[in-house]
Amino acid sequence: MNRRILFCCVSINLLVLMTANAQIGRRFPSEKKIVPDPVTGVPLTFLTSTPAGDSKIYQTHRQWTSDGKWVIFRSRRVPGQAMAVNEETGDIVQVTESGYSGMLCLAEHSMNLYFLRMQRLSDSSGAVASQNSADIRGGRGRRGPRGPSQIIKVDLAKLFADSESGELKDAGEYEKVCGTIPIEMGAGGDMALDPSEEFAYFRVNLEEAAKHLPADTKPEEPFGPRGMGAGPTGLAGMNLETGEIKFIVAVPFQIGHVQTNPWVPGEIVFCWETGGKAPQRTWVVKADGTGLRPLYPEAPYEWVTHEAVITKDEAAIAILCHRRPGTGVDTPDDWGPSGTGEHPTGVGIVNLRTREMRIAGQVPIGDPGRSVWHVHGSPDGRWAVADDFRYRLWIIDRKSGEMALLADLGHRRGSDHIHPTFNEDGTKIEIQTAMLSEDGRSLNICIVPVPESWLARTYPKRIMQ
Repeated sequence: MNRRILFCCVSINLLVLMTANAQIGRRFPSEKKIVPDPVTGVPLTFLTSTPAGDSKIYQTHRQWTSDGKWVIFRSRRVPGQAMAVNEETGDIVQVTESGYSGMLCLAEHSMNLYFLRMQRLSDSSGAVASQNSADIRGGRGRRGPRGPSQIIKVDLAKLFADSESGELKDAGEYEKVCGTIPIEMGAGGDMALDPSEEFAYFRVNLEEAAKHLPADTKPEEPFGPRGMGAGPTGLAGMNLETGEIKFIVAVPFQIGHVQTNPWVPGEIVFCWETGGKAPQRTWVVKADGTGLRPLYPEAPYEWVTHEAVITKDEAAIAILCHRRPGTGVDTPDDWGPSGTGEHPTGVGIVNLRTREMRIAGQVPIGDPGRSVWHVHGSPDGRWAVADDFRYRLWIIDRKSGEMALLADLGHRRGSDHIHPTFNEDGTKIEIQTAMLSEDGRSLNICIVPVPESWLARTYPKRIMQ
């Protein structure tokens, strides 16, 4: 056998092996373990516990499947693919096969998963093929220029059943292409699912947004030292049944963190993304393009970030207190005079209907955590949660105002923030943490329970009103 034939045979065998290893529905052994927090003693349930490059879905989006049994997450176990872990058994199942881009969107009332999958164009023939999110670098894949994007639906119920029985079929048996977004729209990975499951909303690029921006509106310049925030950008939506695309709104700045209200169809929340402080961070708009307004109108001295819809009528925001008083006033600073304790800071709860805002809690003065950072809340309105600048987790009783350290997590910084998210019944919080990692960087998926003593609390009638 000459070298060329040998090389071809080895290449084919490797390709077959790689395809098999990347198959949707592939199962991995349980890594589940329970470890007490080193400071609070709260039992932390690690659903993954090896350095496999895990990370959770962003806290603006649903984490659990609609039956409450599986947590969906990102991982490098199979590069570019998404995973699910069964919270009870610890079983891990691969839920994508040809990659995804950006946000993973779980349905509220069905066992469906939605995401964007960017296509690549062959340099030689122009044929379109799928492209893993890991291949995308600055809008171009390593194997060819970027093409259009598709919105994909995965039937998780069918996939989990076949994976458990060992009777897996081709990916096409579980995946459906809902529609294709033209390359000219430049759809980004920022996508959110309407609670009706009839529509998905996504960010579009400068060129597409410029067609819809009012003539008298001047696009914003980059804001802050990271050179981000310039516009215009916009939002569009797809009818997931017909594939029809409709433009929603254009704004003069860079859109980020697109999310929906899980209880109110057609209500979209997004931010002005600068990589830090924004002149006006939080925004809300209806899916028909009307009602565009600031969610919380902030002052120049406020550093608002990490908004998340938490109940039917409320969103949580973080108002940071992480810089010295006088910063940006007495000393030059590209972010401006913001993020200090000279004004109210902490976990803010904004009412989407009345527009009122209340501070729920803040890291104690002098605490080394300095400030809340990423925030969320339970759908029943009882609890708020936040991480701080030492990557610790705090819980707030919204009825009594009490705030307590829930998990210290070994002060491990990790490769990303904790990003806490409550489950549907408000009894536990999903986080990502490097607490178990020898390098202090590699993240794992972890579930933190709300203490039984807190869940058993009752309140005087006057507090409940």
